[in-house]
Amino acid sequence: MEHMIEYGDYMPHGMCLLWEPWLVILWAGSDLLIFLSYTAIPIALLTVLRKREDVPHAGLVTLFASFILLCGLTHLLGIVTLWFPIYPWVGWVKLATGLVSMTTAAVLFKLIPTLVNFPSPARMQEANQRLRDEIAAHERTLASLEKKVEERTRELTAANTTLAIQTREAVHRSGNLLSVVTSLAVQTAKGRQKTEEFLDIFVARLRALSSATRSIERKNEASISLGTVIDESLRVLEETYGERFAYAGPELVINPEAAQQISLAMHELATNSQKYSLSVSEAAHVEVSWSIESGKFDLSWREYGMPVLQSDDLLRPEGFGTKLLTRVIPTMLRGEASRTFEQGGLVYRLSVPLEAVIAEQDQGDSDRMAARIVDETFGIDPA
Repeated sequence: MEHMIEYGDYMPHGMCLLWEPWLVILWAGSDLLIFLSYTAIPIALLTVLRKREDVPHAGLVTLFASFILLCGLTHLLGIVTLWFPIYPWVGWVKLATGLVSMTTAAVLFKLIPTLVNFPSPARMQEANQRLRDEIAAHERTLASLEKKVEERTRELTAANTTLAIQTREAVHRSGNLLSVVTSLAVQTAKGRQKTEEFLDIFVARLRALSSATRSIERKNEASISLGTVIDESLRVLEETYGERFAYAGPELVINPEAAQQISLAMHELATNSQKYSLSVSEAAHVEVSWSIESGKFDLSWREYGMPVLQSDDLLRPEGFGTKLLTRVIPTMLRGEASRTFEQGGLVYRLSVPLEAVIAEQDQGDSDRMAARIVDETFGIDPA
């Protein structure tokens, strides 16, 4: 064992160089530079490992550091052997260096497929750019979604406000409608001796009162065309008397209150016309027209073609229907009305402020939105 570490029988390596100063300095200086470099490199590698715990395959880096450090140590021992022939020790260090080198090479070859698949810096930059672009796109999408949520929230707030207003309005209209129905019942019952006669007249007036409301509900809106109200109120008259009945006027969208009152007026006028003109004479005609001028809405019902009316016709007692036409309806619409007998028939004129009958456009949009939300939420079929 002693001969494996004893070096007394060997001669220093400097003797091989004939102790030429320049050659000794060249040999020792080169080995010193190599030793210093091979020592600095492992220190740098190990420093990186200490500061970056996420470095992949840290064991391979450690093997490289050990291999390089041992190589530097052999160069350091090479300087020593110039004066001290410690060749056995150098041999053992070289053996250790060889073992570590072989281990490093084996591990390196084993990791070649993994190392080859490592993305290049250019690919990493490209991937990072794609990630940044995706993040920017997601941020834009998120901003767009937030904007839509804000818009939807505003819509829902407006719709909830509209629904609350409509609820209060429905309660208010229900109270008014009950008052009108009660008044119709009381006034219609006056002077009626038979229940059947009262029911016929009362039910007919109730149907006229609800006709416009049903039309609005079918359309799922808070307004209706005046032409539709006239058509639905007088359809029987039109189908029965054909060309002897006609109506015309500009397109106008009216509110529910005006629709109910005008529908009720049309019913009263149509009932009287059937009773006293159209069914009495084949020459009798009825024309209904309306116009808009200077902020006023004017509705006219004109009967013509009848023989000259007798004085007793003009002095006929004023019934509830007449009061309804000349007092109640114009009062409800903040206007005035007249019912006169002219040569050839009756003429009824209703004049009210345009704002009392016209539907508000903004309210219609809000009502449609509110109705849509209710339909989508509760599954109500607008048809």
